[in-house]
Amino acid sequence: MHCSVGVSMSVPDEAVPWIAINTHPHRESIALKHLERQNFDTYCPVMRKRRSHARRVDWVLRPLFPNYLFVKANWGARRWRPILSTHGVRAIVRSGDELSFIDHEFIASLKLREVDGAIVRPPAPYRVGQKVEIAEAAFAGLVATIIEMDEKNRIVVLLDLMNRSTRVILKRDAVIPL
Repeated sequence: MHCSVGVSMSVPDEAVPWIAINTHPHRESIALKHLERQNFDTYCPVMRKRRSHARRVDWVLRPLFPNYLFVKANWGARRWRPILSTHGVRAIVRSGDELSFIDHEFIASLKLREVDGAIVRPPAPYRVGQKVEIAEAAFAGLVATIIEMDEKNRIVVLLDLMNRSTRVILKRDAVIPL
C-alpha cells in the first residue's frame, strides 16, 4: 500500500526516509493493519522459522525485528502523532523529540533479500558434511566433520579420537572451515 498523503513532488518516492515503530509484543501484524488503514506506507520484514510442536514440524513467518516495523515518512512533520494512538503501537523510535530516520536504501536492501515474501538468510559458512578444524578448548587443532547444525549457533561434529568416532557439540565460532 502506498501513501499519497503529503508526498512532495520534488522528492522521488524512493528517496523518502522511513521511521521505526516500536510495537507491543507480538502485535506487529495488528499495528501494520491499522497503520495501513490510515494510509501509511508500511513494511514489516519477516523470516521463515522452523517451529516444532507436538511431534509436528512446520515453518512459520516471524518478524525479522521483533516488536518493530517501518513506516515511510512521506507525510511531513505534522502527521506522525496519529501513529502513537494506533492500536498495537507502543512508540516511535526517536532521538529526543526528533524522529530518527532510516535511509530508504536500508529498506530497499531488505526487500531485495525477500523470496516469496520472506527475508532469506545469506548462505551459512558451514554445511553438513564439511570438514572443520576445532579452534578452542581441549580439541584445538583436531579435524572434525559437521553432522548437524541448529538455529542456536551450535554445530554437532564427528571427531575421530583413538580410532573411535565421537559426537561433540560446539559453538559455530569454535571451529574454522577447511
